[in-house]
Amino acid sequence: MKFWYAYVGAFLTVWVLLMSVYGLFPEVLQQWHIALVMIMGSLVAGSTPMGGGAVSFPFLVLWLGVSPDSARNFGLVIQALGMTSAMIFILCRRVPVQIRALVWTIVAAAGGMFLGTFAIAPHVASNFVKLTFACMWMSFAILTIWKNREFCSITGSRSITNRAAMQLGILVGLTGGIIASIIGVGVEMILYIALVLMYRCDLKIAVPTAVSAMAVTSVVGVVARLCAGEISHDVMMKFLAAGPLVIFGAPIGTYIVSVIPRIRTLYVISILCIVQFVWTLSRLERTPAEWAFVVVAITSASAVFYWMYRRGKRGQDILPEE
Repeated sequence: MKFWYAYVGAFLTVWVLLMSVYGLFPEVLQQWHIALVMIMGSLVAGSTPMGGGAVSFPFLVLWLGVSPDSARNFGLVIQALGMTSAMIFILCRRVPVQIRALVWTIVAAAGGMFLGTFAIAPHVASNFVKLTFACMWMSFAILTIWKNREFCSITGSRSITNRAAMQLGILVGLTGGIIASIIGVGVEMILYIALVLMYRCDLKIAVPTAVSAMAVTSVVGVVARLCAGEISHDVMMKFLAAGPLVIFGAPIGTYIVSVIPRIRTLYVISILCIVQFVWTLSRLERTPAEWAFVVVAITSASAVFYWMYRRGKRGQDILPEE
């Protein structure tokens, strides 16, 4: 665990220096509300296929009225810290992951993140950013409620061929990277769903793999946003307020997932996804274009998920169990 201790120690040292040298503590203390929210956000990020931004985004946008762009940027920077902490914790504890799919996903997600940041995200209206976020997690909730017991009963690990891992990683990474460039999350959920639906991957392997993918993608996202000059002072104050909690919360969530039954946790997360979906719709004007977007997004996601599920049932591109 020495690498994780070094990572945590380095961050806390820099944090203390910033607080003392620049006198930031009073300003950071004013962001106490986001620090409390991110206690849950970090636990969710480490224990489920949802990044911490899945908690911070609706809180900042729907409760505090922060712009979707700022909420996305905060999600990326806090995930870059917390989920990287969880990833290092995972690697130090030798938690099994689907390494080949993970590597290809990270490579493709980096390209998708830069493509989305500079070519796609600037042209997406804020209302549709909110709806994209809400529809993604609503689709996840529908899938989880539908097949949660079946997914949680999967045990063991199946190998994925090199070719299948490359194809899966490129498709998931590119798509997830573009989505994450718009709403701050996405790679982790898509990779998790693909591993579970198509390759019947044990959740205790699929979740750490998804967490690791989003950790690296978030770091790439922060670099992209810094290049674009979009990380504001307010975002950094929120980051400094939540950072000392998140750096421990995400690894704790990772540990929790290895020792407790997942079925109740995923049901609770699904209910939260449904609540934020309804909340988002209640806060928008609900124009015909927005309703059409919601219907098309959820229908398309459900159709893709069902196709992946049926393909996984047939066992295509899967080697025998290890």
